[in-house]
Amino acid sequence: MSRPEPLDPRALAAAAALCPEPVERVARAGGGGNSRLYRVEAATRSYALKSYPPKGDDPRDRLGVECRALRFMVDQGIACVPRVIAGDAAQGFGLFEWIDGGLAVDPGAADIDQAVEFLIAIGRLSDAPGAAAMPAASEACLSGAEIVRQVAARRARLAAAADGEPALAAFLADRLTPRLAAIEAWARASGHPFEVDLPRARQALIPADFGFHNALRQADGRLVFIDFEYFGWDDPVKLVADFLLHPAVPVSEPLKRRFCTAICAAFAPRDAAFPDRLRLLYPLFAMRWCVILLNEFLPERWARRAHAGSALDWSAAKRRQLERAEQLLDRVAQTYRDFPYGG
Repeated sequence: MSRPEPLDPRALAAAAALCPEPVERVARAGGGGNSRLYRVEAATRSYALKSYPPKGDDPRDRLGVECRALRFMVDQGIACVPRVIAGDAAQGFGLFEWIDGGLAVDPGAADIDQAVEFLIAIGRLSDAPGAAAMPAASEACLSGAEIVRQVAARRARLAAAADGEPALAAFLADRLTPRLAAIEAWARASGHPFEVDLPRARQALIPADFGFHNALRQADGRLVFIDFEYFGWDDPVKLVADFLLHPAVPVSEPLKRRFCTAICAAFAPRDAAFPDRLRLLYPLFAMRWCVILLNEFLPERWARRAHAGSALDWSAAKRRQLERAEQLLDRVAQTYRDFPYGG
């Protein structure tokens, strides 16, 4: 039997420093793909201590953005998110309200409706006091050209890491690159202003990386949404596309259509072109996900997985992710001219 991994002394020190009452116990409580999570038990309640990855090659202020977003939402009356208790930017730790709940696996119609209600509430905050000062969302995609640029940049990083990875090199050169060119040409031929950034008046505040992988279901069925490291201004089309494409928690096709129809109905009055833009840009976002799925091939990204406590073997993780990228590319190739979710 293997011994449990010892706790990071930095986490113990951060818990003691940030907690507003004496700490009785600290234990690992999982985490996402990039961050570690600890449960801090104190005399009267429990807290969630989040350890953010070292900045290294990625200088994004994940802790600062998340704390700012949560405080903004709570101040505007949104209750289905955790409260911020304290943060230590120098050490990369944040302390939050602990939410008792399980992962929102096997989502149903009630979960979709709660997600839609939450996103509509955030969308209304775009005109709230303080909203204009919020930052751009991480890797905002305000034009078709920007999506293509991001795919190309990720593809280049993957190609640089493909020495000794013949399957990856062949996928990038023989399959992904020509498919991206075909979809870009199709999108440009539509007449959509492909190179022009979406005006601020049609942007919205979005919780980028939104999905049921970042939701906890409480005992009464209510969802609490977590992880807002990438929150900010963006084209809400990206929010919808990423929700439909995110592989972490499978959502059935009928529920995807339910989600898409409701979101389009909510955003179209403010932005009449929203449904058409979603249909046009969705396959480009799918191509973006093809390269995101291959992050495990990048040593610095795998280091973040290790920081978060991933127990996967690196070789196995790379094989699995390449298979997922191949499957997604096959679906895109078959459906990119016909958006599959209505709207």
